Amino acid sequence: MTEMTQILCPQCDAINRVPTARLGDGPRCGACKSPLFQGKPLALSEERFRRHLRLSGLPLLVDFWASWCGPCRAMAPAFEAAAATLEPRMRLIKVSTEEAPALAGELAISSIPTLALFAGGREVARQAGAMPAGRIIAWAEAAAPR
Repeated sequence: MTEMTQILCPQCDAINRVPTARLGDGPRCGACKSPLFQGKPLALSEERFRRHLRLSGLPLLVDFWASWCGPCRAMAPAFEAAAATLEPRMRLIKVSTEEAPALAGELAISSIPTLALFAGGREVARQAGAMPAGRIIAWAEAAAPR
């Protein structure tokens, strides 16, 4: 029996079931035909983040940030570079704490940038502070559930 992974489309949020062994083969959404992986972080609203958190079969590496935060802006290119390496093993997401203050409060995001790794709908690791791409990748790979 083929192991399947549930992936939400970054464009239309449709649920797609993809053979786990074929995640790296450029799968496309069954609904809108967009690529399921684009090698860049996905900016999500609170509502869309909650949907991805609830339904994604992949670990989610989330950058909680704000537009006024200098270290957040400085880390943005590194987080984008990390996405090209870490996908399709995990989905990289950006959530603005300015646009989702209730979510930031609920998750006790007390400093930004903060990276949080979620798996199976639960937070499994957290790291505050800006990091270069290599450290983001190393931290995420070490923290990801096996």
